[in-house]
Amino acid sequence: MILNKQELLLVTGGAITASLLNALARGITTIVDLGRALGTAIRRIASDHICSL
Repeated sequence: MILNKQELLLVTGGAITASLLNALARGITTIVDLGRALGTAIRRIASDHICSL
């Protein structure tokens, strides 16, 4: 489908959707959780409180 110049001017889109916001929130949550886990691991190694099997 080929659009002419008038039809191209009427094209709209690119709005922020709920699914985009949800994906961003999940991404930020994942990064925070990874940072928390990494910080806990470093703290446990540094304080020598590692459980051995």
